[in-house]
Amino acid sequence: MKQLLILLLCLLPISVFSQKTLDDLLSQYNTRSVPYISVEELRMLQKNEDVIILDTREEEEFTVSHIASAKYIGFNTFSTEEVSSKIADKDTPIIVYCSLGIRSEEIAEKLKKAGYNNIKNLYGGIFEWKNKGYPVLNTSGKETDSIHTFSKVWSKWLKEGVSVNSIKKNN
Repeated sequence: MKQLLILLLCLLPISVFSQKTLDDLLSQYNTRSVPYISVEELRMLQKNEDVIILDTREEEEFTVSHIASAKYIGFNTFSTEEVSSKIADKDTPIIVYCSLGIRSEEIAEKLKKAGYNNIKNLYGGIFEWKNKGYPVLNTSGKETDSIHTFSKVWSKWLKEGVSVNSIKKNN
């Protein structure tokens, strides 16, 4: 009996802390109240349509790198009034993103409550964007491999690029 208990205690960390898929992670934190858009779909939209891309990460994260043409709106300091002053048409196609798509869903919900009705959340966020090999830009507008990973816990989801946890000069 004691050996069985020891075996169970040894196996418990494996089952509790085993690697989840991105879909499992997003299902754990998101309600899917806002439809997702894949990085491939966004890449095509960037080439063919006018779409507004909003970065819902913190300014420190945005300054390390962001998706081309993304506008910083933040998370902790987010203001629907500020967005409304810049985007008057509530039918405008808007894509929100963060590191993985968790914080951006919360911001998208606030935008929906403010009357915006054409919002999508980037599935996997900037991490998935970079993991698929799409470019990100630093504050100088130059392509970079650096991605602010928000925390060590979330950094495991960035498979491509250079993980940055504080502002560093991007060359």
